Amino acid sequence: MLYQPDRSQYPDMGPDGKLDIDLSSGKYLKLWQGPQHPGITGNMSLELTVCGDEVVEGKVHVGYLHRGFEKLMERRSFIQCFPIVCRICVPEPDFNEYCYAAAVEELAGIEISERAKWIRTLILEMGRINSYMMYLGGQAGALGMGVIGQWTTYVRDLMLDRFEELTGARIYHMFIIPGGVRDDLPAGFEDRMEETLKEIEATLKDVQEVMFQNAVFKKRTKGIGYIDPSLVDSYGITGPNARAAGIAKDVRADQPYLVYPHLDFEPVTGKDSDIFTRSDVRRRDVIMSVDLVRQILSRMPKKDGPLMAKLPNVLHWKIPRGETYIRGECSRGEYGFYVVTDGSGYPRRVNVRGPSYTHAMSLLQRMIVNVNIADVASLMVSLHTYPPEIER
Repeated sequence: MLYQPDRSQYPDMGPDGKLDIDLSSGKYLKLWQGPQHPGITGNMSLELTVCGDEVVEGKVHVGYLHRGFEKLMERRSFIQCFPIVCRICVPEPDFNEYCYAAAVEELAGIEISERAKWIRTLILEMGRINSYMMYLGGQAGALGMGVIGQWTTYVRDLMLDRFEELTGARIYHMFIIPGGVRDDLPAGFEDRMEETLKEIEATLKDVQEVMFQNAVFKKRTKGIGYIDPSLVDSYGITGPNARAAGIAKDVRADQPYLVYPHLDFEPVTGKDSDIFTRSDVRRRDVIMSVDLVRQILSRMPKKDGPLMAKLPNVLHWKIPRGETYIRGECSRGEYGFYVVTDGSGYPRRVNVRGPSYTHAMSLLQRMIVNVNIADVASLMVSLHTYPPEIER
């Protein structure tokens, strides 16, 4: 089960399970964990109440980094919303581009070309690799293994090189737009991508040996941060956090989209549901994404038409009344956009369902109880959250 306070240890706990915390008594102390930026948890911070070196209560504060996107989009035309959405998740911006573009296309009755679907899938898997590389470096860094972060940042930069030659940008690519994608693969892209994938595979072998075979890393992550599989559905836990508990939740397999039905893969799972297992599931997920990128590049059909569907004048684009929900599997779990239109030139309502909300708020605040303060950082990182998905 998730950590819960021991009533015998804290006699001043009421029948509702809440402590009567009197900071003036000297028994309890309030500390702040974070914020740090950049990082996996970014500007998120925890307001901790500790008794000795043990946490008895934790409150999440997500800060004011990138925020208010949903309301901003209600006051922007459909094409003006496009450069906004990628800011909702900086390390993996392309998924917001895909969800928003797919929602607009469904509401407007736009069909994109087959090759555009393959390129979109390629972009999403490239972004997944980048996100996981940042995660692995962050998880190692939370336990003092800074060299791992240097290795993963190096290969992440190599993938950003591929993004730059494909999209013209390294961070915010704005490549997946309503109607398709902005351009085709440049000449020689496949060969350069293969070189990058080989570097990633070599780095993952080093990470496996230095990080996952490290006795200290094992001791500080195995058996810590356990999530009971029975709570996965009730807490809305998705992605690697659910798969590490043995529950194969993966939208790519459960409700395939884009060209995932044409690709061969099985969701990566674990069984111990602790920090170590969540980290290992993500490491193995990178290996699977490397294989998926190779499959995409080898099976992608030749260009036989435009990569962009014909759109109306986007400055005066009005979309018929309707609503839709588009979802997919990002590096942190199920990600979705709920978009409502009223026939005007602006979205009536946009709601973003990012996995960080449930993982970083309700789940973390329950898990943090009875954790040693030395393990708080690794526990936070193990849930892999991006605060702008919460304060959106």
